[in-house]
Amino acid sequence: MAAEDEGRTEEPSEYKLEKARKEGRVAKSQEVSGALILLLGILLMYILAKWIFGQCIDVYKFYFSKCSSPDMSDRSLYTAFIMFFLKCVLPFSGIAIVAAFIANIVQNRGFLFSWKPIEPKFSNILPHFGEYFKKTIFSGKGLFNIAKSIVKVAVIIVIAYFLIKKDMFELMMILKNGQILIGVAKIAKMAAQILIIVAVFFLGVSIIDYFMQRREFMESMKMTKQEQKEEYKELEGDPEVKGRLRQAQMQLLQQNIPRAVAESDVIITNPTHFAVGVKYDFNVADSSPTVTVKGEDETAFTIRRLAQENDVPIVENKALARGLYTDTQVGDIIPESYWKVMATIYTSILSDSK
Repeated sequence: MAAEDEGRTEEPSEYKLEKARKEGRVAKSQEVSGALILLLGILLMYILAKWIFGQCIDVYKFYFSKCSSPDMSDRSLYTAFIMFFLKCVLPFSGIAIVAAFIANIVQNRGFLFSWKPIEPKFSNILPHFGEYFKKTIFSGKGLFNIAKSIVKVAVIIVIAYFLIKKDMFELMMILKNGQILIGVAKIAKMAAQILIIVAVFFLGVSIIDYFMQRREFMESMKMTKQEQKEEYKELEGDPEVKGRLRQAQMQLLQQNIPRAVAESDVIITNPTHFAVGVKYDFNVADSSPTVTVKGEDETAFTIRRLAQENDVPIVENKALARGLYTDTQVGDIIPESYWKVMATIYTSILSDSK
């Protein structure tokens, strides 16, 4: 069922997305991990092919040299096999881990670790065959996955057919001349070409699948208007969120105060509790006095200190300072009821400057 049919018409909030992320619920395509592991694994095999072939020859020689030994319980036989196995397998295991890690980092947009997806749930143990078949077969997503698998198989067949057909005559001539090792090398090269092309194709499909999964995920995360209201109330009542917002506001304020004070014509003070900066552009005909900065208590003290450092006049007027602080916000034009007293202050400042 589409999100709109359920009344979920609003885009998900950052808070909801971050909450889902902490629970391990993000847009992810398993195709990306599989395709990247396949591609890097094939490239590594292509690079190490000669070395692996040499290791195989060495281990064959070793065991053939030991096949006539009367003591078949020699521990060197087991040790040689284990060492050969580890040398050949560990590089591919390592590249698979690295590829999976990279795929998840890219899709999750950073490192993400959560216990939530692996928490044991009894409901997950019970089989739900009806729901399983409904999701995997009898749904838009299931049909898309089936079509995707069919397309993959068809593309692999087509790629393999044309590449094998292209080199078939050369391969038959090599085998006809009894050049077994050259024939094996040729077949290995053909297989590598097929696998690399298929892996690149799978990677392209996985990228498309990721964006499909992301679109579906964002659709599932849509919210109703009621959910938005409830989330807003929850955030408003969350002391931690309030603290972070207050801290962010203070940081922003502290960054802007020095510039705003320096640009002010005058600072109106209470004298200790409130401080309001005002600016008036005399060069603009329709200009009006505006509030450039304001603060109380510690912020007011900072404003007065900065005003002294920048030679900005400080005028003590308790009623005006309290009124401007209460009735205006930074950037607002001063209400007309305060214009007369402000005109008096500006006249006094101009006369003092002369």
